[in-house]
Amino acid sequence: MSNQKLGFAENFLLSGVAAAVSKTAAAPIERVKLLVQNQHEMIKQGRLDKPYSGVVDCTTRTLKSEGVVAFWRGNLANVLRYFPTQALNFAFKDTIKSVFKTAKDAPQTEKFAKNILSGGCAGSLSLTFVYSLDYARTRLANDAKSKDGKREFNGLIDVYTKTIKSDGVQGLYRGFTISCVGIFIYRGMYFGLYDSLKPILLGSDAGLFASFLLGWAVTITSGLMSYPIDTIRRRMMMTSGQAVKYNGAIDCGKQILKNEGFMSMMKGAGANILRGVAGAGVLAGFDNDKYPLTTHPSLIRLHRELIHHHSISETNRSGLSIL
Repeated sequence: MSNQKLGFAENFLLSGVAAAVSKTAAAPIERVKLLVQNQHEMIKQGRLDKPYSGVVDCTTRTLKSEGVVAFWRGNLANVLRYFPTQALNFAFKDTIKSVFKTAKDAPQTEKFAKNILSGGCAGSLSLTFVYSLDYARTRLANDAKSKDGKREFNGLIDVYTKTIKSDGVQGLYRGFTISCVGIFIYRGMYFGLYDSLKPILLGSDAGLFASFLLGWAVTITSGLMSYPIDTIRRRMMMTSGQAVKYNGAIDCGKQILKNEGFMSMMKGAGANILRGVAGAGVLAGFDNDKYPLTTHPSLIRLHRELIHHHSISETNRSGLSIL
């Protein structure tokens, strides 16, 4: 019963539903993370009068100026983006891994490297399809009210319309190349580390909680390693529609380091860690085949994944602080 294989459609649907529930629950943390991460670009554009002193200050000021509902600004684009992203990652993970298949007696280093490659390819593939939504989510989340109470964008469609009008379709894909690098590193480490470390640290009879903890640790590690790249790509996104743009990812990174220092690359990383608990829940829930609740594997998995994301909310996402 529990060993039944799920089909492509079930993998796609269950992963996407769990991700959508998780993203909606984490939306306030996500928006605060993005505001803190991109505050210097917002100041340049005149949408922020002074820097945030931290996550708490950002939360307080946003609540005071925009209200509670504003914390979910950009969530629709995020859900639309995350559904196919996470679903495609999981749906194609094993298929892509088969391309890099290794013999059972292959060295552990070879298995580890190919796990990273398979995970990175899955993430890069899905990014190609959803990048414009990621761009729109970033612009909406960072569209704080100006002093006169006005916003730059009225909604998701308005982001597309104004960006295409000012920059063309390429404006929706600003920062795409460095994003591919970042998603490859993050997803490669995310899937590669988990698949490689689980049999070593947990064995074949790992419980749900142990799998969750490993997923949590892997998500934190992957997120921190790729976070500077995430900052660069989002700062590049913020320049679409603006007169002054970076000459590429390297130029963006150099300017941030020169004018703001390395720690500016890590702003919002604390919030990013909290959000990562959601990723750990999805990974552990998708992977775990134990404790059957019904006779249908799809219902078993959906129930587990939703339970994971609910418990994440109950514990304030004490895992990955973030995005």
